[in-house]
Amino acid sequence: MSLQEKIAELRKLALEKLADIADEKTLNELRVSVLGKKGQLTDILKGMKDLTNEERPKIGALANELRDEITSLLEDKKAVIEAAIIAQKLANETLDVTLPGTKVAKGNRHILTQTTEEIEDIFLGMGYQIVDGYEVETDYYNFERMNLPKDHPARDMQDTFYITPEILLRTHTSPVQARTMDAHDFSTGPLKMISPGRVYRRDTDDATHSHQFHQIEGLVIDENIAMSDLKGTLDLLVKKMFGADRKIRLRPSYFPFTEPSVEADISCFKCGGKGCNVCKLTGWIEVLGAGMVHPNVLEMAGIDSKKYSGFAFGLGQERIAMLRYGINDIRGFYLGDARLSEQFIG
Repeated sequence: MSLQEKIAELRKLALEKLADIADEKTLNELRVSVLGKKGQLTDILKGMKDLTNEERPKIGALANELRDEITSLLEDKKAVIEAAIIAQKLANETLDVTLPGTKVAKGNRHILTQTTEEIEDIFLGMGYQIVDGYEVETDYYNFERMNLPKDHPARDMQDTFYITPEILLRTHTSPVQARTMDAHDFSTGPLKMISPGRVYRRDTDDATHSHQFHQIEGLVIDENIAMSDLKGTLDLLVKKMFGADRKIRLRPSYFPFTEPSVEADISCFKCGGKGCNVCKLTGWIEVLGAGMVHPNVLEMAGIDSKKYSGFAFGLGQERIAMLRYGINDIRGFYLGDARLSEQFIG
């Protein structure tokens, strides 16, 4: 039997078997037996070595035609089998449209993000601008521009992570204020800004301290800015965040970049000032630090401290959130546990 006859015979047998196949396993077995590396077509083509140069192209063309035809038929048959399987599954399965659907998990913003955005909205309503800054800062902007020269003892309270002697992770968002003062044109109006962001300090992690946390610092500079302007601003802030019945108290304090400096307390929202475990029986809760911008800070920015004055304040979003929602461990904010924020859907 010639090779041409063998190819024709193989085609006839393959088509006969293909017509009777009803499952994918048998279909794949046919493909391997006919077209595989060790299949029947390969065996037939081994005889091409005995052909003349004129006969080889003809037999090669016939073999290619058979391979293409069988491949196409196999694919068509596979599609028919798969469709039959799906049809059978649909015929045997029922769908109860009255069953309740699967609840889709709903995401939520982190409680610190919610707190930050709420504070930002308050200050946007008072005409402030929101300014972002660098988390990696220079010693010059982080300390020296805040009236903290290299030998100042107050630096020990803000020991941070140094990349080089002059490059560090910022300890507060005050460098943003310094850079904004450098760029602001007071002929266009006063400077009113807040600078939210993450800050870093070399601290021991415990229930109330972390080596990284968040701050929002505010700054207002204009002519005739007074302590009364600061108190009025803080009074509005605490009433918006903690309730209209809250009162504010300013206590003398010390910060190198403000003079005079104050600590701001609010009347306890739990006991109303009578004394409880939240306020440690004092009736007051410390929430932030503030003060009038030190003349040295203004002068280093090229601002005439005899013409202009200003106030600054800084608060921590973690402390605000802990007080508002009764969270007693700051580390919970950073564990990535979605159950924390799920309690405070905003």
